[in-house]
Amino acid sequence: MSTQFRRREFIMLLSAAAAWPFAAHAQRDAKVSRIGFLGGGSASANPQLVTCLKDGLRQSGRVEGRDYVVEYRWADGVTERVPSLLAELVNLRPDVLVAYSTPVAQAARRAVTNIPIVFVAVSDPVASGIVASLARPGGNVTGVSNHLPATTPKLLEFLKEIHPTATRVVVVHDPTNDGKLLEVKELRAAGVTRGIAIDPIGVRSAEDIDRAFGGIPQSRSNAAIVLQDGVTLRHREQITKLAAKANLPAIYQIRQYPEGGGLMSYGLNYCEHFRRAGSYVAKVLKGMKPSDLPVELPMMFELVLNLKTAKALGITIPESILLRANEVIR
Repeated sequence: MSTQFRRREFIMLLSAAAAWPFAAHAQRDAKVSRIGFLGGGSASANPQLVTCLKDGLRQSGRVEGRDYVVEYRWADGVTERVPSLLAELVNLRPDVLVAYSTPVAQAARRAVTNIPIVFVAVSDPVASGIVASLARPGGNVTGVSNHLPATTPKLLEFLKEIHPTATRVVVVHDPTNDGKLLEVKELRAAGVTRGIAIDPIGVRSAEDIDRAFGGIPQSRSNAAIVLQDGVTLRHREQITKLAAKANLPAIYQIRQYPEGGGLMSYGLNYCEHFRRAGSYVAKVLKGMKPSDLPVELPMMFELVLNLKTAKALGITIPESILLRANEVIR
């Protein structure tokens, strides 16, 4: 072998060795997926749920930092902010978008066609125009729904069992959330069969919530249902305090309310719900098309009671309710 050839071969090896770390680094970077996350509520009200989403990814073999990074945006309960925040995320060219809440999922469905979308905490994705059907979502959108129509009337059923004299129930919700409007409709129908008047009150801010509870004596409502959405979750501490001040029995849809002093809740275990969404995100990152992933309906519901609050309200929880409770806070 000539000296000239050996010199040329040596130089080529040196060049390859010098280039290898950069090539390896590029390969590692290529494996790190970017997830865009847009929530309708606020970051401060949702830290646990974000952790649960990551748990779902981890259970599917995806580790944050090694396999993916997340870009977060929060609308803080202001639906009008969603389009601009969505545009910010799209400009980052994520591999998948996570849309948290019905208004966010609707906006994403309308505006984004070239990025897979996984929604979470959407009440009725078909009625809301987000997917064509539960079994065959179509397009670039799928996810996990937080609602079965049969469960909403149970809020009224449980409330009536612990407070038999309830005749008029105020329903607190965000009126810009189509999913919550659907639930209000279901509660109205359930109220007719039970002889209970339903009084929906839309709230978009802390001031609205103050006015809503301040007007309860005039409305003659003697119980309340607080539907879960970005606005009510963000202001849950204010809501539970005002319900207590008004001596108003209230039922909520997530356990954070009775854990924070509310009377009771019936609904999903939202942590498990977000874990399921995380598993869907992992499937999409592995190459599955959203159109091939049927929308998942909720399977597990939980009833949580706060006996200390019940005592303060002068309510004795029936044994039949206590036996059905998943957790009793004493």
